[in-house]
Amino acid sequence: MTADCLFCKIVAGQVPATVLYDSERTLAFRDINPQAVAHVLVVPKQHHEDAVSLATDAAGLLAELVTAAAAVAEAEGIVDSGYRLVFNTGPDAGRTVFHAHLHLLGGEQLGPFGRH
Repeated sequence: MTADCLFCKIVAGQVPATVLYDSERTLAFRDINPQAVAHVLVVPKQHHEDAVSLATDAAGLLAELVTAAAAVAEAEGIVDSGYRLVFNTGPDAGRTVFHAHLHLLGGEQLGPFGRH
């Protein structure tokens, strides 16, 4: 755990979150600033700076995040309509929490990627 990391604090139960999925190595919870009807963050319980460090240090854990996201999509009832999985890396991508996290978005028609 990194002492000043918001997601580490959520994993430790020090900050409340609406948890939808909890496994030995992953946790999924609702985003507090949703960008879609269904907007869930899937995080590794172990702190990793970003998706690249996660893939480099624990590729199997990266796969577990995707599997966890699929389980949440199933529970949310959005598998048939479709959903988006997104990792943001670096300031130009809008990343604000420096703990690897996968965004699961769905439940409605999503707009295009890229510039706004």
